[in-house]
This record gives sequence, structure tokens and C-alpha cells, in this order.
Amino acid sequence: MYVLADDLGWGDLHCYNEASAVPTPNYDRVAREGVRFTDCHSPSSVCTPTRYGILTGRYCWRSRLKSGVLQGYDRALIEPGRATAASLLKSAGYSTAAVGKWHLGFGSTEPVDYSRPFDISPESHGFDYYFGIPASLDFEPYVYVENNRAVEPPTAFTPGLNVPRGVFWRQGKVAPSFVFEDVLPVVTKKAVSYLGERARQPEKPFFLYLPLTGPHTPWLPARAFEGKSRAGIYGDFVAMVDDAVGQVMTALREQGLEQNTLVVLTSDNGAHWTPEDRERFAHRSNAYWRGQKADIHDAGHRVPFIARWPGKIAPGTVSGQLTCLTDLMATAAEINGVPLKQGEAEDSFSFLAAATGQAAKAPARTSVVHHSAQGMFAIRRGEWKLIEGLGSGGFTEPRKATPVPGGPSGQLYNLSADAGESDNLYQRRPDMVRELGAELNGIRTRGRSRN
Repeated sequence: MYVLADDLGWGDLHCYNEASAVPTPNYDRVAREGVRFTDCHSPSSVCTPTRYGILTGRYCWRSRLKSGVLQGYDRALIEPGRATAASLLKSAGYSTAAVGKWHLGFGSTEPVDYSRPFDISPESHGFDYYFGIPASLDFEPYVYVENNRAVEPPTAFTPGLNVPRGVFWRQGKVAPSFVFEDVLPVVTKKAVSYLGERARQPEKPFFLYLPLTGPHTPWLPARAFEGKSRAGIYGDFVAMVDDAVGQVMTALREQGLEQNTLVVLTSDNGAHWTPEDRERFAHRSNAYWRGQKADIHDAGHRVPFIARWPGKIAPGTVSGQLTCLTDLMATAAEINGVPLKQGEAEDSFSFLAAATGQAAKAPARTSVVHHSAQGMFAIRRGEWKLIEGLGSGGFTEPRKATPVPGGPSGQLYNLSADAGESDNLYQRRPDMVRELGAELNGIRTRGRSRN
């Protein structure tokens, strides 16, 4: 079971940040009962490309999407016939389902027609069942989709909403009965229901991909969560997301599925916690990492990653192994003894050995390529991080900066000595710039990260 929060920060969880102003007892409990990775990264600092990477084991910049995210009416991004974690597991005998925010497009033409069945849907990519919303909860159209069609077509219109910070969605088409505040509870209920169905077939393994819709905007905590945090409505909404995780974990236990299920909890990118938010609240959603969601700096892509598997992963384990969210597919392949074919999951490395402590069957990941909202590249290896260009490449100003005469044209940081990426060593370590630059170019030009 793979639970993907939307814009949840590394510093939101107490198990990563003791000073967090948000109660996260369910995430923290899973961390105590499993392994917590401290150096995990999303392949992109925004959502669509990360979701592509999770399911395909491939960096999204290898696809047609070179920067940014899809819109709600965009066609399917995953290429027809491309293997996914779901198709791999389905071939190994698993029941597969995706419940929540898809944000990978539907159909082969655009704009997508939500009044008709889609010719490409999650079912085309290995999922037996899908229920959720097309994109982020602030992108039209606002509808639920089940399998290959809208449950209720978007025939009404919303003027949009933009009130206090975080309570925002764009104007556009909406299904007449769609209620924004209900989306996270509805997705949670569907996931719990699916686990109940799986309990009736305990002999058949399952894969549930659960991309939650929060705490991405709009921040809409239910009344029961108002005031639960010391980080405003954002923190209250994170507390509601934590409760959703708790409901799913409780269902897993009550349905007798807990002992045999590997559970992964993570986030698609860093939190959208702005400099203004940091001035207003003491809470540090991205802890001490530089930047925010969308940025090339670590706050944009360093994410919480927790795995629990009774009898396989020792409780209370902490791993510093460099990991990327593209690594799901290689891990699933190793667990099931399914060899990856040539051209499949090119950027995926198994994290099984790091999680369980067992002997590794394949080389571990030694570097990771980062990618920002605006398409800026970086590479991380060991303590070193090289960024191609100046600026954040994302939401933080300056987003892009022009080199000045005699100044650096890129950024180089030693994260062991400078976790906040404040001391640019680009001109002082030209040897490391050349070395990391050559490795990054090699990964891009040879079309794969794995040997």
C-alpha cells in the first residue's frame, strides 16, 4: 500500500521535526513501527512529474512533459504500453487499485471530454479499479472519476474562490453535486472500503496506490480539526490528513491485513510554505531545508518516506540511504522476483535492502537527479549537490538569475557542512562541478540511471 500525501512537508511530521506545530500521531506511529528514511527525494518538486516517476520508475523529463504540471483537461501522460508498478504487480497476481488524485491525464485527445468514457484511463496502466479526482483540487474540472468515466459530468460552473491564504480554487466547470470539503473524506472512505473488499479475498495480494488530495490547496480542515495545530488552517488540514492515514491503518488492522502488508507513507514534493508563512508562524513545514515546493533547493523535493512491514522491517529503524520516489518499481520487482525488462523503470533502484537490512541483490542508488517546476536540473551524490543555473527554478524569488561578470553560472553545495545551501562553492570547487556535471549529462544522454 503506497500512501502519497500532496504537498506534505518533511518538517510537518513530529518524527522528522520535533518542533513541528502539527499533531501527527498516525504518521509518527508508523515511523516507530517501521523505517524512516531521512534522505528521500521526489524526482520533481511539483506533482504531475513525481506521479509519473512513482508509477513508471522513470524521470518525467524523459517524457513529453519537460516542466510544470498537467491541467485537468490534458491527455494521458504515461505512454501507451509503458510498464508501471501497477502493471508489474498485476502480472504477478496482485489486485491493483488507485484511489485519490490522479493528475496524469485521461484519454488520447484533448481537451478531455468528461461526458464520455476515456479511451485511456488508469485501467490502461495496470489498475483494476480507480476512483478519484482528475488533478489538484484547485484545477478544473471538479468531478469524481470512476474507472474510465466521470461519475457525474461537470455541467455546472464555479466562479472560483480566493479568500484567506490557502483557501483557493480556480473558476471552471464542476459536477452539480461536487463539494470541495468532502473530497478528502470521500477518498479516505473509498480506500477503507477497498481494504474491506480485499479482506474477503485474503489469498490474493493487493496493491493500493492512495494519492491523497491534501494538504494541497484548498486548505479545508473539517470543523473537528479546527485549532488542532499551531500553524493555522494549513496545520489543521495536515492534522486531518494524518487522521485519514490513521483511518486507513485502522482498517488494515481490523480487516486482518496488517501483518502481511508493506505500507509506504510519503509526499509528492515539499510543502508550499512561503516566506510569508514562515514570518506568520513559528512552524517550519520544510524544517531547515532551503526553499519550498517547486524549488530546486532541498525543501522542494526532500520528502518524508516511511515504510512499515511487520516481520520484515525492524521497528524504529532509521536509514540514511539516498532514495528517490522513482524507486517503487524496482523494489516491487525485487520483492516479487520479477526481473525488469530492458527499457523499463530506467531510473528505479530497489530500497528493499535499506529498509529490511538484508543483503542487497542489486547496486544501491548513489545519486539522484532533481528537477524543478521550471525545468531546472540538479544532481546530488554523497554530500555534494550541483545545480545547473542560478535562482530557485521554482516559486521562491529569484526564480531565475543571470550570472554577473566574474560570478558563478551555477550552484554547488556541500550538504554535510551546509544543509541550508547558503555557501555556493561553484567557483571554489571546479573539479566537483566538472565531475557532477559529467555524471548528470551521462544520465540524461544515455537514457537511464541504472547500469
